[in-house]
Amino acid sequence: MRILGMVIFAVASSALLSSCLKDELPVIPVERGDVVEVQLTMGNGYNEQLWFDLGTNSVVAQNSKTAWDLAFECGAAGWQVRVNPARFMRANRTSTTDITLATDTNGFGVQWEYDHSEGMVDSLAFGDWRMNDEVYVLDLGLDAEGTLLGIRRVRVLESTTTQYTFEVAAMNGSNVQQFTVQKDPSRTYVHFSILNGQQVLIAPPHGAYDLVFSQYTYQFYDPYLAYLVTGAVSGFSGCRVSEFFTNDFASVSLADTMANPFNTNEDVIGYDWKEYDFDTGIYAIFPDHVFIVQDVEGYFYKLHFTDWYNAAGQRGNPRFEVVGL
Repeated sequence: MRILGMVIFAVASSALLSSCLKDELPVIPVERGDVVEVQLTMGNGYNEQLWFDLGTNSVVAQNSKTAWDLAFECGAAGWQVRVNPARFMRANRTSTTDITLATDTNGFGVQWEYDHSEGMVDSLAFGDWRMNDEVYVLDLGLDAEGTLLGIRRVRVLESTTTQYTFEVAAMNGSNVQQFTVQKDPSRTYVHFSILNGQQVLIAPPHGAYDLVFSQYTYQFYDPYLAYLVTGAVSGFSGCRVSEFFTNDFASVSLADTMANPFNTNEDVIGYDWKEYDFDTGIYAIFPDHVFIVQDVEGYFYKLHFTDWYNAAGQRGNPRFEVVGL
């Protein structure tokens, strides 16, 4: 049975723990380059989030996963508020609009909500906060060493065409602070650190990156548990991904996407191109798991993973082959 490379944390009671796609159009494949081998380093405890551009085969931005807590959608009509999935963050609606009231988290259990790893708007930990204007209890999750980062009360007050306003308080309702986050039309999301009390620059501008290598929270439904896994997501870059299985990476072409349609979910690449063997304590890679990515500029790339370790035998160093199509 595959465990599929998961670093597991139990949910609460056990401890802490598509959009419609456009019709596909036939594309004539044109080879744009040779296979390039890339290896990245995610650091101790998979602490780093790496924003990767397929066009240049380079990391265009990098940050510690503890650098931010909340992400705010930037469009003029944008309202979505997302938690940091790399930290196992979660939220719970309190049914009150008074941020100065104390909240007891005993009994929250499965009431905690996580952002769904597919990125769906209807599956956010904060939901559509505009509906009830309520206070949320926000679990700030874990750092790379597994240390708990605390719990806060948060209430989003408004979202305008240019900014968000929200309040943060301690769990007993004290130390209420109000913050403003400025939208940036060049980015899909801007980020805020509650731990540091300021807006922080995390995501590169829209179109500058395609994938984010990071930990993220994955919801398993049978049994109902949330897991912290490590892999690659789209990071709301706007790219589309087709996935399929073949042992002949060299023969993969755009024609293969006709039988394997593109998908805009965040976690199509995900984490399950590898698995963890509890007997040996070693991750195995599945190079037959192949992906074709279309970026927002319309370019296509095929890639597959070949290793999870560096030359020193340290894990968290994904190696993959990529070629423009």
